Amino acid sequence: MTTSELTLPQDQAPARAARGPRRRVMGAGKQMHAGPLTYVVLVVFALVSLAPLVWTAIAASRTNQRLAQTPPPLWFGGNLFKNLQTAWDQAGMGTAMFNSTVVAGSITIGTVLFSTLAGFAFAKLKFRFSSTLLLLTIGTMMIPPQLAVVPLYLWMSDLHWSNHLQTVILPTLVSAFGTFFMRQYLVQALPTELIEAARVDGASSLRVVWHVVFPAARPAMAVLGLLTFVMAWNDFLWPIIALNQQNPTVQVALNSLGTGYIPDQSVIMAGALLGTLPLLIAFLLFGKQIVGGIMQGAVKG
Repeated sequence: MTTSELTLPQDQAPARAARGPRRRVMGAGKQMHAGPLTYVVLVVFALVSLAPLVWTAIAASRTNQRLAQTPPPLWFGGNLFKNLQTAWDQAGMGTAMFNSTVVAGSITIGTVLFSTLAGFAFAKLKFRFSSTLLLLTIGTMMIPPQLAVVPLYLWMSDLHWSNHLQTVILPTLVSAFGTFFMRQYLVQALPTELIEAARVDGASSLRVVWHVVFPAARPAMAVLGLLTFVMAWNDFLWPIIALNQQNPTVQVALNSLGTGYIPDQSVIMAGALLGTLPLLIAFLLFGKQIVGGIMQGAVKG
């Protein structure tokens, strides 16, 4: 058989050449499916993550005598609502929930706003000593917060702000971590050409920030807002020093449940469950938007 006989006809050769790459493209775009081992690992991690919360609910539904017995209870009892009511009344959780909402909400809004503005300045604006200022900002993260407790308390006492919510809010309105986080995100997610185009169109600096920077930074702002809200809600060290039991946050109020000769562990667990429920509700309501914002930012990056 000669070489000419092995040669494909001219009308069939291009068709085969086209079919080959097409099959490779379809294979590359084929959706991947998780195997059974993946689901087993995910279920194990989910159970381990939920175990502390489930145990808190179980302990909150039992009596203090039952929790002291061996083995400990592994299922829910019938005292959950009674213990929740006792914790609510003893700790003054109504006032504490309101104060924590005000404190955590104010800190979250201030941190996200100021960190985005500062991150944008460090990422896209040119000014003298920008690198030095950024280095100093990052350096403040290396200072233990315990070192600032005494001078900060003396400062707040001089302002006559002791036992007021602004004592807890104002020192944490700006975050070095938030500034660095937003700066790193905006370096990649915000094209400089987009800012220049807005300025060519006559946009002022405020309009550039509102219509260009904030939309581009929205995914990172959502993540930073969630992290900041959780940290502000769970903060204990500074609120227990700056506030008292007459005007507490949730964590300060929960501290009063552990007093007494024999602390009632079931009531303490009920109070901890009450303090955790707002975070769970917030994540259930806004978790989808936050995860969607993260994925949107990942695709844009």
